[in-house]
Amino acid sequence: MSSTPEEGVIKFTLDYTRRSAEPSIDTSALSATRQRLWQLGLIGQSPDRYGGVGYGNVSQRLKAGENRFLVSGSQTGAIEWLGPDHYALVTGFDMAANRISAEGPLPPSSESLTHAILYALDPDIQAVLHIHSPDIWHSAAAHGLPETRPHVGYGTPAMAREAERLFLETDARTRGLFVMGGHTDGVVAFGNSVQGAGNILLDCYRMCVKDAGDR
Repeated sequence: MSSTPEEGVIKFTLDYTRRSAEPSIDTSALSATRQRLWQLGLIGQSPDRYGGVGYGNVSQRLKAGENRFLVSGSQTGAIEWLGPDHYALVTGFDMAANRISAEGPLPPSSESLTHAILYALDPDIQAVLHIHSPDIWHSAAAHGLPETRPHVGYGTPAMAREAERLFLETDARTRGLFVMGGHTDGVVAFGNSVQGAGNILLDCYRMCVKDAGDR
């Protein structure tokens, strides 16, 4: 099936095949980290935030040396614990054509193109976490956090190119985190494991929450 999903949710062209979850793929570690973020309100869905649209997504490289990755399904934000049926497998992408190929029980999340370019940029990245945190987002300048340009929208080839620019021009690669300047409250963290990416993100979150409380 080839489709161009709704504007405001998924912005890339999607080549998607619906099929059952692959029983050999273990989603438990990714789901456990995501649950921690969900409980903190960094991933979720609420009628009083972002027009009621689900926000935040997580992914994990499927196998070292490959750019295929497992990513949370589109609009799963309201669900606290994701099982295997709540993920999609991204099997390929073309940044220039703004296209993602995927399969699984659900179509992939709206930020899959950004996840994809990070896996392509660095083979050591094994997990990518995209959350929404006003505390981190508003503290980016104060803490010198790498930040994408404000005019760059989410889920677009431009955002993917911005991630590449940050890797070349800032310390985003070593920090394992950057802020999405044109995507309100958007933050992306990544690491050499799901737990590692989660620790990077939560350490930054706690620092920014503490600073906000001290002001």
